[in-house]
Amino acid sequence: MKKLLLLSLSLFTLSASAEIELPQIIGDNMVLQQNSDALLWGWATPDSKIQVTTGWNNRTYSTTTGSNGRWNISVPTPEASYTPYDLVVKGDGSDIKINNILIGEVWFCSGQSNMEMPLRGFGSQPVEGATKAIAYSGQNKGIRVATVPKLQSYEPQEKVPGKWKESSPENAPEFSAVAYFFAEALNKIIDKPVGIIVCAYGGSKLESWLPEWKLEEYGPLYDMKKEKGMKDGEIDSWHRVGVEYNAMLKPLIGYTIKGFLWNQGESNVGLHNDYPAHQADMVELWRNEWGNDNLPFYFVEIPGWNYDNPNGTSAALFRESQHKAAEITPNCEFVSTVDLVYPFEVDDIHARQKKPIGERLAFLAATKDYDVKGLPWQYPTFKSVELNGNTATILFSQPNSGLNPYNDMPGFEVAGEDRVFYPAKAREEWDFKDNTFKIYVSAPEVNDIKSVRYAFKNFYPATVRDMLGMPLVPFRTDDWEE
Repeated sequence: MKKLLLLSLSLFTLSASAEIELPQIIGDNMVLQQNSDALLWGWATPDSKIQVTTGWNNRTYSTTTGSNGRWNISVPTPEASYTPYDLVVKGDGSDIKINNILIGEVWFCSGQSNMEMPLRGFGSQPVEGATKAIAYSGQNKGIRVATVPKLQSYEPQEKVPGKWKESSPENAPEFSAVAYFFAEALNKIIDKPVGIIVCAYGGSKLESWLPEWKLEEYGPLYDMKKEKGMKDGEIDSWHRVGVEYNAMLKPLIGYTIKGFLWNQGESNVGLHNDYPAHQADMVELWRNEWGNDNLPFYFVEIPGWNYDNPNGTSAALFRESQHKAAEITPNCEFVSTVDLVYPFEVDDIHARQKKPIGERLAFLAATKDYDVKGLPWQYPTFKSVELNGNTATILFSQPNSGLNPYNDMPGFEVAGEDRVFYPAKAREEWDFKDNTFKIYVSAPEVNDIKSVRYAFKNFYPATVRDMLGMPLVPFRTDDWEE
């Protein structure tokens, strides 16, 4: 009993003198969202007083830890600048100084491997332009990146690794290529520091990023309880549901951000009927958890790949479902990538053109969230079709001075009642009466056209763009079940 009593007293003494613990996301080199009440948190002895003094205004803010030892405190941040600041956290026997903090714009980047893919590339699959990007990365003094390691858990976690790193040739090879190119472009456009939190897991389904209670609404295909007892041989580890939410995302919920960037979908190909509603659910849930129901959510169209058959349509149907997801979700837009694959990349799921994707995301964010005028961010998209026997006439939305090439446009197909598609000749003509352009499509094999499609395949390196280089979005005019 005496030994047990001494052990209990010893443990009590250790607990009473426990030092403050901070999550790695709150540390040196971090970026805090400008003009916000930036959330900070950590752990210490229950019911202990915590003080945070911020270097940008030399003010002190206080709070008290809860019964579980967790503390949260929000500190007001100033306008963005390149001036480095520090802050000090005191209490419970601790005195922690956090150095080299920038105030700027923070974006949360998630998804699967095409978001995870670092500038150094994946085995035998490089990132175009990475050598120069890495070499010159030290010039980007306003860019910081925090990368969360790939983790899974069937139980919700409180803590996750992921330290902030400055942009430099030493650090940049491990930065997400899409996220880095986004940050680089946005930084140049708005001239403010940009912080990127990369929280991505290659191969993960969308449903991997949702909590168990939400998955229970989706039925047996997304049964987390059943998966818990399955070994990797019975299920691909990267297809498990809920596990990235628990291990990677949940510990970061609340870090004050400007918005979300999402690059995911390859692992959901074939599940296009469910995807729009599930993505809308995920966006709503994430926004609720961050306490801001209007956080922008911008995502990337899945790339061209063979998906077991380059001429199949499973990926095309999925891209269509992504567009539907954008339509039903407030403050949500997509970036098209149909033109960002080379013909020889049919077997490369990780296409190398990541810089244009990051730039298009930056153009979108700069326009929608920073009121920058004149940037290309919309795409020519199908509006309506008029079928007249052996000719179809198509109208488009968001055309920027027409499309190029304007004659013999590649990628169009037409079909009749038999639903057999043939390559079609497509040409552009201006209608000077209403100052719009129309595309006329025909094929000698089809006398009575019932459907027109453009780049509606798993893999098609599209080349039709508007005058500012924005690609024509793949479409079909039919609703035929494949």
